[in-house]
Amino acid sequence: MSNKKNTKTVSAESGQTLQTIRNLWPYMWPDERPDLKMRVVWATFYLVVSKIVLILVPYFFKWATNALNGKLQAPDYVPALLLGTVMLVVAYNVARIVQAGLNQLRDALFASVGQYAVRQLAYRTFVHMHELSLRFHLERRTGGLSRVIERGTKGIETIVRFTILNTAPTILEFALTAIIFAFAYGFWYLAVVAVTVWLYTWFTIKASDWRINIRREMNDSDTEANTKAIDSLLNFETVKYFGNEAMEARRFDSAMARYEEAATRTWTSLGWLNFGQAVIFGIGMAILMVMSAREVMAGTQSLGDFVFINALLMQLSVPLNFIGFIYREVRQGLTDIEQMFDLLDVEQEVKDKPDARPLVVTDGAIRFDDVHFAYDPARPILKGISFEVPAGKTVAIVGPSGAGKSTISRLLFRFYDIQEGAITIDGQDVRDVTQESLRKVIGMVPQDTVLFNDTIAYNIRYGRTTASEEEVERAAELAQISNFIKLLPDGYQSMVGERGLKLSGGEKQRVAIARTILKAPPILILDEATSALDTATEQEIQSALDIVSQGRTTLVIAHRLSTVIGADEIIVLKDGFIAERGTHRSLLQKKGLYASMWDRQREATEAEERLRQVREKDEMGILDRGVPAAE
Repeated sequence: MSNKKNTKTVSAESGQTLQTIRNLWPYMWPDERPDLKMRVVWATFYLVVSKIVLILVPYFFKWATNALNGKLQAPDYVPALLLGTVMLVVAYNVARIVQAGLNQLRDALFASVGQYAVRQLAYRTFVHMHELSLRFHLERRTGGLSRVIERGTKGIETIVRFTILNTAPTILEFALTAIIFAFAYGFWYLAVVAVTVWLYTWFTIKASDWRINIRREMNDSDTEANTKAIDSLLNFETVKYFGNEAMEARRFDSAMARYEEAATRTWTSLGWLNFGQAVIFGIGMAILMVMSAREVMAGTQSLGDFVFINALLMQLSVPLNFIGFIYREVRQGLTDIEQMFDLLDVEQEVKDKPDARPLVVTDGAIRFDDVHFAYDPARPILKGISFEVPAGKTVAIVGPSGAGKSTISRLLFRFYDIQEGAITIDGQDVRDVTQESLRKVIGMVPQDTVLFNDTIAYNIRYGRTTASEEEVERAAELAQISNFIKLLPDGYQSMVGERGLKLSGGEKQRVAIARTILKAPPILILDEATSALDTATEQEIQSALDIVSQGRTTLVIAHRLSTVIGADEIIVLKDGFIAERGTHRSLLQKKGLYASMWDRQREATEAEERLRQVREKDEMGILDRGVPAAE
């Protein structure tokens, strides 16, 4: 039972290896780059020539030895000029230099091929990551993902280089060596060489397969440690808030301890592998040297033959060791990139239809028609939602947390596909148009604005990358952030820090508004754009948002009801259904869910305002200390 299981495992791994090599082949032999194909051909040619030259090296050594011993008997095809002892020594060393030069020429020719493969596969992986669904990225760990891609790109060049340039020429060198032993020294010499090579290769493959599992454990531990480190650093402030530096250090050290153990086992196993290879080759070499020494003593071989066999075996040890190195590196490289190809095999959850056409916006009217949606089939979020946002009008979606408000904006962007119903823009189902054209006409100001670690100008221009400096500055003025930018030492070239952490919440929101203004979309989504801000900043941001939404079809996802008073219609969600709908005034008159939410928020706002006034008086020194602040 165990043997059957092991056989199935080996078969599965072999199939996976072959599939990975098939996936790599277009990068090893790129159809779109005939110049790189020619580089591969020439590199292979020079390597074959170098192997032939390498086989000549022991012959010059043999002839030089016999010349020194006074028993030189060179073949007739060797020029007489080369038969001098000094010339043979010179020829021996020249051949070694030529062979080394050919190897370096091969490497120089192939360098661009390997780097092209790395670049193309890394590019394809990067593009694929952006094509995958939001669900995938919400479930993945950024640190682990970056480590998988990093290791994968490093493994590509190793596999491409060794597969094309080393495997076939090394087999050629084995064949040439076998022919020389068979014709020059007989069957038994060939048999010992063949058995030695077979045992060496068999042991290398078995030991390397054993080490691959250890390597996988080391990679998993490395990924886990890197994930924990990045996650902790991204949440630097949270760690400080709760004083959990020691806990984070313990979590990281625990992951590194597993990595330490796996890495130690990796290096220990490498030692055993190298020692086993040395034993096998040493025994084979000893047998051949003893056989040759006996024939030299019997007079059937010259001293040059003894030296020749030794030199040829020493040369054979290099490709033999290289075969082991190739196998180990290729298998380890395959292990490193198999997760990368797993990523490339992840299917897009949201795809354009084969006949998808660009979205044509005439008015910008949005319609949700009996929309049903669930992230998990067991937990439906929207249960038959129907509403319309007329062209140029503003409709607000409000409701308790978890009611499905933000889900609506994600569905409109088509980050997910709905299970039932339809979402249309000017009568066109969003599933029937290209995603690129859909997202091009929608602007978004989210609750949590995340900026790129670049300049303010770069982040504003992200809304339209071709915008001029004047257009960027005009957008900043409309977003009411230009005065702040001008006070900065570097102005628009000021760096915002990772995720925009050098800016306050209000400043980041203004940058988000500015880039949306620059995008100039006919449809605008404000997804709780002011819910994380204080009341004073909210009022300032709201005035900028009012400017942006003028003349645009606007969908407002709101937590603070004070921001949606002027909406043309307010839709109240609860438990995935529309509980109420109407204007602010009509909903208050109904005294239903909206009215109760309004009353609670108004009380909270008034309490916040009273507290703010108390603090201002306290700072001015006019607060009566005899009266408790709560009063």
